Amino acid sequence: MNYGWLSIIPPLLAILLAFLTREPVFSLAAACFVGVLIMGQGFTGFPELLAKTLGSRDFMWVCLIEICIGILVAFYQRCGAVDMFSQKVKPFTKSRSQTQFLTWGLGLFIFFSDYFSPLFVGPVMRNLTDKAKISREKLAYICDSTSAPVCVLAPITGWAVYISGLLIGIGPVLNKKAAMSLFIKAIPFNFYAILSVVMVALIAWRVIPEFGPMRRAERRVIDTGQVIRPGSVPMMSSELTNLSVSEKGRTNIWMNFFTPVFIVIAVNLGTFFATGQARVLDSFMLATIVLGVFMFFQRVDKLNGLMKAMLAGIKGVMPAVLILAFAYAINNVSREMGTAQYVIDITKGWFIPGLLPVLIFLISAFVSFATGTSWGTFAIIIPIAVPMAFEFSQGQVSTLVLGTLAAVAGGGVFGDHCSPLSDTTVLSSLGSACDHMDHVKTQLPYALVVASIASVIYLVVGIF
Repeated sequence: MNYGWLSIIPPLLAILLAFLTREPVFSLAAACFVGVLIMGQGFTGFPELLAKTLGSRDFMWVCLIEICIGILVAFYQRCGAVDMFSQKVKPFTKSRSQTQFLTWGLGLFIFFSDYFSPLFVGPVMRNLTDKAKISREKLAYICDSTSAPVCVLAPITGWAVYISGLLIGIGPVLNKKAAMSLFIKAIPFNFYAILSVVMVALIAWRVIPEFGPMRRAERRVIDTGQVIRPGSVPMMSSELTNLSVSEKGRTNIWMNFFTPVFIVIAVNLGTFFATGQARVLDSFMLATIVLGVFMFFQRVDKLNGLMKAMLAGIKGVMPAVLILAFAYAINNVSREMGTAQYVIDITKGWFIPGLLPVLIFLISAFVSFATGTSWGTFAIIIPIAVPMAFEFSQGQVSTLVLGTLAAVAGGGVFGDHCSPLSDTTVLSSLGSACDHMDHVKTQLPYALVVASIASVIYLVVGIF
């Protein structure tokens, strides 16, 4: 069934309510309920939607990753690994700018996973940023801006494999090698992702001054020492953030901090090069088990103590799991109602060679922001936009083709970067122990500035 303009009501309602109420769970649930009513499924459609979402392989995969990382963070805190790392990098965090720049650099180092990056950088740097009087909103912004924007720029990530896979069979792109070559050539044209990463560094070194809600958040923590807004609800619960460090056992930074990180990196990169797909969940499970075994034999905790830490880790990530459950549900509603296809259909008439890159960027940004999924945006728009670019370029790999492909990638990242419905936005709030809507509200003006600059550049690329 073609729902037309009605298809954009549920996602837009979720976003509007989230900004008005600051209650993302209520907002998403209300939007899902309205969506099933519009589709004519009645009151019974809502529990059926949740059952279908919670039982999906994609959601369970993300849920298990979050649980593993919650346990890993709990083990890190319990064995004192975070404190040991803080002591090692203390000479490099003498100022607020240095602390922010170190956080930015750590995010760039974890370039291979947009899930692991915010969930590792946030907990590791949280104590340091708190001591430097940096707001949790700023920490979440740095974590978010060095996750998806970085992953889409690296040619050895799952993002690159996915996007290049969608290109096979379009125009002269006949195989994986040609598709990956096209993706790599388009990287310099991904202006949104590049500028997003650069902007964090410029703000960290105060080349660009703070503005908007982020400026108020930074002023609050400097004046009052409050790293979170009074009355806010941090995404990570107190069971995890307040977990005490064990005074027993003999730990060291190499075994208890770096070894789990190396395991995650080695498994992800190793499986990516071997099979073309990183085994993210397997890497986190293995790292968690190894660290737990280390802690047991180091006598940090007995078995019952390790189990308590595990439960604290699981409880700590439950707020994020709940939001993600409804975010996946609203994504299902948008997919069934054809939200993205409707947006494409009503804008097709505007596509002319000179305006193609900027229009594709804006459409991709809107679709990804409204649905919270960048990969879904890629799957819908690449098969439409890239063939049009090749047609305008007489089948040649031109600047127009590269700019259009990069515009889809950058526009998709925009939503993944700052939409309240996006999983990586939720995970950045979780890793930073920040109120989710506070993170969205403080980050969005920065993202819009970058998107505006990128739009102007795409307009120039299309015209010239």
